[in-house]
Amino acid sequence: MTSTPSSPRVVLVTGASSGIGAATTRRLAGEGHVVVAAARRTGHLEALAAECAKTGGRVEPLALDVTDRAAVAAAVDGVVDRHGRVDVLVANAGVMPLSRLDALLVEEWDRMIDVNVRGLLHGIAAVLPHFQRQGSGHVVTLASIGAHAVSPTAAVYCGTKYAAWAITEGLRQEADPSIRVTTISPGVTTSELAESISDPVAQEAMRTYRAQAIPADAVAGAISFALAQPAEVDVNEIVIRPAAQR
Repeated sequence: MTSTPSSPRVVLVTGASSGIGAATTRRLAGEGHVVVAAARRTGHLEALAAECAKTGGRVEPLALDVTDRAAVAAAVDGVVDRHGRVDVLVANAGVMPLSRLDALLVEEWDRMIDVNVRGLLHGIAAVLPHFQRQGSGHVVTLASIGAHAVSPTAAVYCGTKYAAWAITEGLRQEADPSIRVTTISPGVTTSELAESISDPVAQEAMRTYRAQAIPADAVAGAISFALAQPAEVDVNEIVIRPAAQR
């Protein structure tokens, strides 16, 4: 997948401390964008910023918990105060503690809903007024192949990712054409997501499922492609997964 060069933008990436978020930060910073890399693990962010700086990339670490609506709003307002605008939200923050429903890991269900759904809504609520004022903007949501297919141990996770897909599709239909909206639905990708699984049944299933995985930078490339299109082109959704995953 190739993309055309685009003018530098101010991009906020959530969940940027590892996996797809970190890969996206590296790629977009390498393309000349100003990337505000947000996550809870500030040590990881600072190391990422230092890494990108070695090749001329501009990355600003930002401590952020997307479940805190006021903090997300303040973070976005802060970006606008510093740079005069915010051009792109890459809503990547997510968790995936899979388990069967009869394991009754309700606190883990709540965490997925808080991060994967409410976190996305908090981001949209924070950037949308700025996009409307600017007359431009781009929301990129990281959903999942789980938004299109449900598997055992993944009922709640898939539910949150379907919600993320539906919310983003609704925004696309409602937003002014000057605001572009893209959903990226990755299949199995190299990341730390599976490390949050505490349920032994789900752990075993995931070991088999993750035997084939694409690198996080492949997903970052899809995001770059969507951002690089001309203003009149809106990439609605990209499904990207291992060739071996059917």
